[in-house]
Amino acid sequence: MLFVIDIGNTNTNIGVFCDDTLLTNWNVASDLKRTQDEYGILILSLINSIKGNLDPKITPKNAIISTVVPPLGETFKTALKKYLNIDAVLVSYKSKLPFKIALKEPKELGADRIANAAAAVKIYKLPAIVIDFGTATTFDIVNQDKNFVGGIITPGLKIQANSLSSFTSKLPKVKIEAPKDAIGKDTISAMLSGIVKGHACMIDGMIKLCEKELNQKATIIATGGFSSVLFSSMEREFDYINKDLTLFGLKYLYDLNN
Repeated sequence: MLFVIDIGNTNTNIGVFCDDTLLTNWNVASDLKRTQDEYGILILSLINSIKGNLDPKITPKNAIISTVVPPLGETFKTALKKYLNIDAVLVSYKSKLPFKIALKEPKELGADRIANAAAAVKIYKLPAIVIDFGTATTFDIVNQDKNFVGGIITPGLKIQANSLSSFTSKLPKVKIEAPKDAIGKDTISAMLSGIVKGHACMIDGMIKLCEKELNQKATIIATGGFSSVLFSSMEREFDYINKDLTLFGLKYLYDLNN
């Protein structure tokens, strides 16, 4: 069994693979204030929660971690070693990859984006554009020759919503959901139109620009919590929505490096 851990700025997604099957996964807060012992105890409790569905002798013996919060990556790595005697692998641009990083500064490419690109190469037809709706909305582009040619990083939906309420005196906090119409009939619907439909228009436009630069149509893969919210507002439908894409990419990277 294999632990795959994707540490984001807001949430950490922890999955357990048995062979090529993702048995289960959990989302926990990415909290720099938590100690290695707190995360170790948390991981043990998560394992115990699925023990009834598994052979009692089966426990995870390996782990791979992607993180955009380096201190938390080290915290998880230490916790896994202390509580489960697992030596976790940390993903980086130096890892063995199924694609070439064709960037000016390969070291700037985040581990989560490396995992997304790896999954795209493994599972889908190239060229591919992976759009990950997290704290930031990121585009990762792999061309037909398996070159990671670049990407796009924009503020995510929550950042946009929080910015509107934080930097204005009268606009409230809103729950992110798909609005029915583009023309808002009240403050909330007007905000949601700008945030969700505006974001969808940006994505449609950027896909067109990316495909123009690639000189061909690409496979569009969406992942992250808000992919389903944006789906109904898109002009160009996503070819695939895979909420566990990053975890499958980590599994593939572990196999490739071991």
